[in-house]
Amino acid sequence: MMQFTETPLVLPLQQTIATTTNKNNILTTMTKHSSSSSSSFHRHHHHHHHHLLPRSSSPWMTTTGSSSSSSPSSFPPSKFMSTFGGTFGDANCMEQLLVHCANAIESNDATLAQQILWVLNNIAPPDGDSNQRLTCGFLRALIARATKTGSCKMLTAMANANAHLMIQTHKYSITELASFIDLTPWHRFGFSAANAAILEAIEGFSIVHIVDLSSTHCMQIPTLIDAIANRPEGPPFIKLTVAGATADVPPMLDHSYEELGSKLVNFARSRNVVLEFRVVPSSSADGFSSLIEQLRVQQIVFADGGEGEALVINCHMMLHNTSEESTLNVINMPNNDHMSPNPYSMPSTSSSSSSSSTSSASHRTMFLKALRSLDPTIVVLVDEDADFTSSDLVCRLRSAFNFLWIPYDAVEAFLRQGKQRQWYEADICWKIENVISQEGVQRVERLEPKCRWVQRMRNANFRSLSFSEDAISEVKGMLDEHAAGWGLKREEEDLVLTWKGHNVVFATLWVPA
Repeated sequence: MMQFTETPLVLPLQQTIATTTNKNNILTTMTKHSSSSSSSFHRHHHHHHHHLLPRSSSPWMTTTGSSSSSSPSSFPPSKFMSTFGGTFGDANCMEQLLVHCANAIESNDATLAQQILWVLNNIAPPDGDSNQRLTCGFLRALIARATKTGSCKMLTAMANANAHLMIQTHKYSITELASFIDLTPWHRFGFSAANAAILEAIEGFSIVHIVDLSSTHCMQIPTLIDAIANRPEGPPFIKLTVAGATADVPPMLDHSYEELGSKLVNFARSRNVVLEFRVVPSSSADGFSSLIEQLRVQQIVFADGGEGEALVINCHMMLHNTSEESTLNVINMPNNDHMSPNPYSMPSTSSSSSSSSTSSASHRTMFLKALRSLDPTIVVLVDEDADFTSSDLVCRLRSAFNFLWIPYDAVEAFLRQGKQRQWYEADICWKIENVISQEGVQRVERLEPKCRWVQRMRNANFRSLSFSEDAISEVKGMLDEHAAGWGLKREEEDLVLTWKGHNVVFATLWVPA
């Protein structure tokens, strides 16, 4: 357990520098390294250098009664900057500070952790530029992680005293959420690509069952309904099934799914489309097993209906909430005359055979194989192209820092101070805190890069499809409505949204192999 000394959190700056640099010269070494090494983190915008001087308004500052000779404000900025290489305003240096702070917390070095947290607090104000606000989000997350050790009384007291700095996520009205999504192509990219592909896949079907596994609470569906309503052969009957989330993951909706469903049904009716809306209580914690079970039941019930229906599985930034860590379990792939009560369990005939009938698989793997057993018409998989799955905190921190600068940078030019930016950045900070401070089932932000998802889908016996030229034109038209920094590229059959050349979101299409 981390034991805190009597060292005050806010040391005079000279003492902080002396103490910290004597600890294996870690900060000095770190800044020299960060300025000389080529980090993978390359920003395409201007960095504001922020002198490390205590802010009188800092919520963590305390009156120490020190003489002027040891007062932080009396330390010459030029001497400070030369001592530390003059790079504290640089994003690479901020990343290195966060890494060293994480290492100090993980190794229970409370004194060093306090000192680095103090430095970070002074160079990363919550109202600074995009780099500083990003770093502030990680600072909060590291404090949250440190307080979870239980014996970090000083950090716990600090967190409690500054509760006003805690993340205040907003619950959106439907109108607010629609406006939030329209800010950037972050979600609209996947919506446009998926809807165009779905329209092509359901051509000729009179019944279409859409399973919407989306983090955006069906915000993609109205545009799809509009497009379906204009189908030359007339609109099909649409069955829309959603997983009722049991955990609050941003963006959060200030409506029940029953209310949402009622609005969607009425909207569809206004477009002369018959829509049936259904919520299945299901959670990413168990790989949406109850949803899979319900879908299998429906397939059995309607198997003798005589009229085939298209089964569309739309996965939009939600599958990464399922765990990729192995669990002792095995898929029970049902045949036509038997269905297991638990779609992810293998019934055993005896206790002695149970151990031999289990194998190690993750909920993520099991879910994809269960999807394949449903023989869907098409599966659309859209997610963020990053890797937050490492069991090592520092690896996750680096990955998150080198990806989550993008949503900050993307709105810096047009989303100034105001409620909308507060809501937008609070959702990012929630993600940061989940990646950094949570473990086990509470850590739901488990992004995987596109290459790994592609391999997972192939292992589950899916084959990829290319997006049509019409679909690509739809996406390009949508991107024309946004800032010039956004781009589109093709990677084999897949589409990737980019910001200033960096991969952001990928879209992939799959059918049973």
